Amino acid sequence: MDINWSLIAIVAVLVIILVVLTIRKNQREKKKLENLLNNDFKKAEKDRVDADDSANEK
Repeated sequence: MDINWSLIAIVAVLVIILVVLTIRKNQREKKKLENLLNNDFKKAEKDRVDADDSANEK
């Protein structure tokens, strides 16, 4: 039984390409998620401004 090395090489190259593309996509998604989580906070809105709350501007 003869081993078809060219077929094994083609399959190995395709598997390596698949792994590299999966890792790159995962890194992009991780970066998007990190940016979303870092920028997804609600800023507190003050309805009225108190003169006493200002930073000692007297």
